[in-house]
Amino acid sequence: MLDLNEIAMFVQVVQAGSFAEAARRLSMPPNTLSRQVLQLENHLGVRLLQRSTRKLNLTDAGRALYERSAAQVEELLQAAQQLTEAQQEPSGLVRVAVPADFFDFFLLDWVAEFLREHPAVQLDFVLSDGRADLISEGIDVAFRGGELPDSSLVARRLSTNHTGLVASPAYLALRGTPAQLEDLSHHACIRASKTVGRGLWRLEGPQGPEQVEVTGSFSANTAQAQLKAAVAGLGIALLPMTIVTQNLRAGTLCEVLPQYGQPNGGLYVVYPSRKQVPRAVTAFVDAAVQRLDLR
Repeated sequence: MLDLNEIAMFVQVVQAGSFAEAARRLSMPPNTLSRQVLQLENHLGVRLLQRSTRKLNLTDAGRALYERSAAQVEELLQAAQQLTEAQQEPSGLVRVAVPADFFDFFLLDWVAEFLREHPAVQLDFVLSDGRADLISEGIDVAFRGGELPDSSLVARRLSTNHTGLVASPAYLALRGTPAQLEDLSHHACIRASKTVGRGLWRLEGPQGPEQVEVTGSFSANTAQAQLKAAVAGLGIALLPMTIVTQNLRAGTLCEVLPQYGQPNGGLYVVYPSRKQVPRAVTAFVDAAVQRLDLR
């Protein structure tokens, strides 16, 4: 008799893209999962998957079985999940991909609060400036900035971000506050590295796109260093407003010419699917949206 559990396992492998990732999601050994799919192939008398060291490819028979059974398996799993969800506390490991300087701009307080509320959850932060492939790298949640390309990922916006001009109160008291864009050419401006002599800032303003030549004695290749320089009073910086929000609230920085800026997408928290999302992942995403909402 055909084992419906084997079909469910097959669907999970196809959706995960590999036996290893499916096994991680199901908390079972990969060889057990592989054996289940092999038994299904033996019961049906057809090969469903072409296996290689790098990836899995569906055969025609495998594609047909998946297309006919995936929706039903999803519905059954969702029904079972809904019945047990209310009784379960979030638990397990959540792997989170963030930019390398993420915790330079976002304090760990909200993470500590989340872990206090959900003691059965473990968080593994993967810090890198590369854009992680969530499926192949086993990432549950990622924080991404800028414009998001079209993809199958689910995205929740944390901020509608733009880049703006900021300076410290001490600098503005010493050098004056620019009244119009052209005034920036007479100020010390903090720029990105590799800018020799005068640099060009292109900004969107009330009259549309405008540009101004700027110069300054300090430049750096990271936003964090430019932010610290602005707080120290070394000049006017052009930075994503997301990362200067706390400084603006604390009064260590002030906005300069707030009518000018650069659209810069936003900050998002993304995850692979709306279906069968572990409660620990859902809880973490909800906490991030609630505590890091900078709109």
